[in-house]
Amino acid sequence: MTARTVRIGSASGFWGDTAMAAPQLVRGGDIRYLVFDYLAEVTMSILAGQRAKDPGAGYATDFVQITMKSLLPELVKKGIRVVANAGGVNPLACRDALARVAEELGLPLRIGVVLGDDLSARADAFRAQGVVEMYSGAPFPQSLASVNAYLGALPIARALDAGCDVVITGRCVDSAVTLGVLIHEFQWSDRDYDRLAQGTLAGHLVECGAQCTGGLFTDWASVPDWENIGFPIVEASADGTFVITKPPGTGGLVTVQTVAEQLLYEIGDPRAYLVPDVTCDFTAVRFEQDGEHRVRVSGATGRAPTASYKVSATFVDGFRNTAVLVIGGEEAAA
Repeated sequence: MTARTVRIGSASGFWGDTAMAAPQLVRGGDIRYLVFDYLAEVTMSILAGQRAKDPGAGYATDFVQITMKSLLPELVKKGIRVVANAGGVNPLACRDALARVAEELGLPLRIGVVLGDDLSARADAFRAQGVVEMYSGAPFPQSLASVNAYLGALPIARALDAGCDVVITGRCVDSAVTLGVLIHEFQWSDRDYDRLAQGTLAGHLVECGAQCTGGLFTDWASVPDWENIGFPIVEASADGTFVITKPPGTGGLVTVQTVAEQLLYEIGDPRAYLVPDVTCDFTAVRFEQDGEHRVRVSGATGRAPTASYKVSATFVDGFRNTAVLVIGGEEAAA
């Protein structure tokens, strides 16, 4: 174990999350890394539709034109490195757009891109193999908008090892943007499964932005200053233990309860949380209050990953869906 820690700010839980998060973390979070998660499954279909109309589209444009364009001078000055899955279904176009912004600003920027998730060239082979939808058993679609594997953290770590200031990926697992940073910083082995599980847990807790700082809390009425809610920071050590916190002076709440509630989000089997780099067991995870707005997390263990990847495919089926969010309950109006 080493006393050295690394601080990672998580600035986005989905494409369209608040634009205040990244400036808040860069200017008040004392961070070394800034990570973004943009890609819900429905986002892939939206981006694929954009790319179908324009071959140069298909990535999170606001990452480049709003966030990076406004913050790049500060990021470069402070030496803050960035990892984002903003590449969507067109990571090379995202890279090119960001390179143009850096050139316009006269700033040096080494950009790495993780490729390999796009499996569209193998669609015919999947059909021939009789691949079916994992829940319904429906046959493989005759035409696809996108088909992408969920990649892991190791390629991100290798890009950081190579000296990249910004690493752009397409479809990767949400927690990989954080785990990749930790593998790079602490030079964890790809078989150091307990530490990889702890790093995956750190990424899982912050992948949805402010959900772990009070934004998903059952006792929502006890969360102060929602309009200035603090986005999460991982303060990690080489042994894999970490603290979840947020920038000082921001709203929200970081307690054992707010963080533990986020652990349960989309977790499935807590004995076998599957990501490409490790099979995680979260059943012995411990949360300890470590001061105001600081929660220390330990106890995740890991074992070898499975031999397969999860793959998400989208296709046009002739319908457009409109969703209405309904809030019901005794305090619904509040």
